[in-house]
Amino acid sequence: MKFRGKIVDVGCLNHFTRVVNTISKLSKSCILRLTSDKLYFILSDKMASGGVAMWCQLFQGNFFDEFQIEGVSAEHNEIYLELMPENLSRSLKTAQNAKTVKIKLTMKHCPCITIAVELPSLSSHSRIVTHDIPVSIIPRKLWNDFEEPSVPDFDVSIYLPALKIMKSVVERMKNLANHVVIEANQNGEMNLKIDTDLVSVTTHFKELGNPPWVDEGTQPDSFQTRDPANMAEARIDIKRLLQFLAGQQVNPSKAICNIVSKKVVHFVLLHEDVSLQYFIPAFA
Repeated sequence: MKFRGKIVDVGCLNHFTRVVNTISKLSKSCILRLTSDKLYFILSDKMASGGVAMWCQLFQGNFFDEFQIEGVSAEHNEIYLELMPENLSRSLKTAQNAKTVKIKLTMKHCPCITIAVELPSLSSHSRIVTHDIPVSIIPRKLWNDFEEPSVPDFDVSIYLPALKIMKSVVERMKNLANHVVIEANQNGEMNLKIDTDLVSVTTHFKELGNPPWVDEGTQPDSFQTRDPANMAEARIDIKRLLQFLAGQQVNPSKAICNIVSKKVVHFVLLHEDVSLQYFIPAFA
């Protein structure tokens, strides 16, 4: 197996760094899947036991000037690595003003992602800073554990309000409760609610708009029979929600929330070259 990539453009490097920073805030450990045209960051905790799931997809051509991969075989030209995204995030912090960044799969004392950062220098010689990030290679027989999560047959789909505003609201609520109820309808209305023995608080958002799934022929059957004013709701861990909102650096052009009543909340952040899905299971 071989992999090497090179980033020269500063804008692409900064964008890639922001994506990695976001992933590092959402997960201590994740799977990096490499294919010939895409990179994926995957987290698949068992949602049945209260874990979250994440699926982040990047088109390598929008970030890398050079990108070469030889996977486990000609038939399966992919590589799956387990790593700590925080280590990758730290190494990229030294690359803010880099001339080039080279990323390579190497074998040191263990398999590593080696990042070589070429920094500008006043002399004719460039300074190279090298980081070795330990990784574990995931064998082919386990790849099926990291397939893209299926999009649930949701009851409501709605555009999110400005994420900074939503984060500010949830931060205040976190001091009052451990869980928050997200409810929304197909009239562009969404509420965030907490209800404890001591306090009840509801924040209302209106005129958010709803994604035009029906125009694309992908609208679930449940939409057809549902009153647009009816709320679908899910009660989720408020720390999980705040972790998602606080870690977000992708600056999406669209942010969508899909709710399966009392089962799961599915967030989708869309950028022109990045898509991030995040699943938070609901409490009964």
